[in-house]
Amino acid sequence: MDWLGEDFPFSTSALSGKHAIVCGASKGIGAATAKMLAKAGAKVTAVSRNPQQLVASLDGDGHTAISLDLEDQGSIAKFISSIEECHILINNAAGPPGGPLLDNTIEDFEAPFKRHLHAAHTLVRGVVPKMEESGSGRIVNIISTSVREPIPNIGLSNTLRGAMASWAKSLSRELPECITINNVLPGFTDTDRLGSLAASINQKTGKSIDEIHGGWMSQVPIGRLIDPLETGAAIAYLCMPISGGIRGVSLAVDGGRMRSI
Repeated sequence: MDWLGEDFPFSTSALSGKHAIVCGASKGIGAATAKMLAKAGAKVTAVSRNPQQLVASLDGDGHTAISLDLEDQGSIAKFISSIEECHILINNAAGPPGGPLLDNTIEDFEAPFKRHLHAAHTLVRGVVPKMEESGSGRIVNIISTSVREPIPNIGLSNTLRGAMASWAKSLSRELPECITINNVLPGFTDTDRLGSLAASINQKTGKSIDEIHGGWMSQVPIGRLIDPLETGAAIAYLCMPISGGIRGVSLAVDGGRMRSI
């Protein structure tokens, strides 16, 4: 499908007048989400270490790029204080390296938790008053199917994603009525992150990249990788005014890979 062309699934004015902050927006699912939100009419602030190139490719006008280190709490707080309004917040950041959990030291947990859980918490605390004042807010966290079924060889990521899911579920009971928070759980998606994971497995096991991909696809009923724009479409829907009844859920976009209900 031409997800951003004639087959675009939403009205191009569905999010008109909304300001969306998209973290980790330079590539992968973050970039795809920014494109979907912009196509639907939102003004996007793309947050990453290098977001300028993405902003130039977005539909519409008024988009901005912010270079921000999500491991720096002071910079995050300064950024949030500089914005006048926010209706949509997409929490997304690069995942930690793969490997057995017992190979990780306590120090290995620090940076991933800073750029995921700590950054997301600071951002949410900063934008909730702005969302409440506007009468509408949507928060979506891009995490992983590992919150339901831990994935072998990425123990640190599994731990982190589970913490994010529990954090979001707790907030879903505390946030003002006009603000929703939900999680999207990507499956095997055609991104650089998946390529890095395949390379890591190749180095550790000697299996070829084709063999690794074949093993993955044997688990996916649709028999292919997910297009990042498909995941972006699910995220965009959760940001629509019509999605206000969806709160505190973890939505898998995994082609049916998970066996759990």
